[in-house]
Amino acid sequence: RSGRVTGVQTCALPILLTVAEIMTREPYTLGPDDTLATARQLLAEHHIRHIPIVSADGSLLGVVSQRDVLAAGDTTVLNREGGSSRENYVALSSIMSSPVQSVDESASLRGTAMHLQKHKVGCVPVLRKGKLVGIITDSDFVAIAINLMEQLEAAEPEELDFDDEGEELS
Repeated sequence: RSGRVTGVQTCALPILLTVAEIMTREPYTLGPDDTLATARQLLAEHHIRHIPIVSADGSLLGVVSQRDVLAAGDTTVLNREGGSSRENYVALSSIMSSPVQSVDESASLRGTAMHLQKHKVGCVPVLRKGKLVGIITDSDFVAIAINLMEQLEAAEPEELDFDDEGEELS
């Protein structure tokens, strides 16, 4: 007996091994005393969904997400007295997620992706010697998946004939 096996030719896929290779370097950040209004403006201007909150020396204190900003803006406390003007007085330290799970820049991509999926978080700040150096998000992993799918689609499949022993037939 012989069978037909469809194989995909191998192509040179870039091997990304660490978070440092795909993270966004020098992400936009704010401090704990910055306001909800400032965060809302930064998110909108730069089309981002996460803002690391750092101390003056660059130590990671927390993260404010777009969802945090939307939720804080919808609270009855803000809406009772005129929403947007009150946003100027809400410190990010009061709405940020803290403590924050982070990864070292040398962390593996696979492990980091699994962490995002398992914990259902949209981003992980990236540290070097305890200081923020980047951020990696679920969107970064979607970009990798798209790139890999495009490369696989570009590789032309070839049909190979094999016998039961795994030997190629002529």
